[in-house]
Amino acid sequence: MSRRKGAPRGRRTAATSRPVAQGVAPLAPGAPCPCGLAAYGDCCGPFHRGASAPATAEELMRSRYAAFAVGDAAYLRRTWHPETRPALLDPAGPARWTGLEILATTGGSAFHSEGTVTFRAHWADGDGTFGVQEERSRFVRVEGAWVYLDGAVA
Repeated sequence: MSRRKGAPRGRRTAATSRPVAQGVAPLAPGAPCPCGLAAYGDCCGPFHRGASAPATAEELMRSRYAAFAVGDAAYLRRTWHPETRPALLDPAGPARWTGLEILATTGGSAFHSEGTVTFRAHWADGDGTFGVQEERSRFVRVEGAWVYLDGAVA
């Protein structure tokens, strides 16, 4: 997710100007997953814990959104392509991610080596500012695992 015009100001990743979520404790397994699909323990939680890996680019996108929402820097680093991964990543800042909409996907299935996911990520910050960031993210497989390569803000 890259910073969109009007996105909250504050701490951002070193390599991008994307807003990042305030670091919070991992969610309880029964809590709603930030990606919006199911309970955290049945959705993105297993990916964050390393118990399983996303099978599609969309699953990776959703799990990365959830990682930003819960402040899981280790998962974000682990799922970022080594050639585009920032040297420093600190998911602490004023943005609170409040919702995710998947708009389109291309490729990215178990049978592909590349894929894109176009999405809208909704955010709010502490001063009552709300916004939406729309991005088309590219994903590739590295040693069989899906990783985030880069994205273009719409």
